[in-house]
Amino acid sequence: MAEPGELLVIGYGNPGRGDDGLGPEFARRLADQAVPGVRVEIDYQLTVDHALAVAEAGRVLFVDAAMGLDKPCKLARLSPDHGAALDSHSLSPEAVLALAELLYGQRPEGSLLAIGGERFGEVSEGLSPAAERNLDLGQAMFRAWLADNPAAPPRI
Repeated sequence: MAEPGELLVIGYGNPGRGDDGLGPEFARRLADQAVPGVRVEIDYQLTVDHALAVAEAGRVLFVDAAMGLDKPCKLARLSPDHGAALDSHSLSPEAVLALAELLYGQRPEGSLLAIGGERFGEVSEGLSPAAERNLDLGQAMFRAWLADNPAAPPRI
């Protein structure tokens, strides 16, 4: 069960597919820091099962790898997408937010931290040098964001 105002960070992606492992690596590093008020989850993909954890959080930050970004990383606010396809295998962050609202009546603030990578698809462990640099920048962006937004807004 989440603490009131808790920030849930979900890092997702496949570490066995090169830079697709950026989300899990971000989350692993954050978990090692044991930041008070921050709960960390790591998974290969977002599923309907994440809706409960999201509903229990004061706010949620999804962290994923991205291709074709015009900068190393990007942080964006999300809105629930009630028209999103609900597939049992993989959901978008917006669909997970919509499910949290639909199933549990909770609408936490949601954001996405997309971290740019360049090597995807091939079976390989580890991040490319560019992804490592972008990960460091993503962590700095997160720390600045957390400092500017230390408490969750009231639930709607």
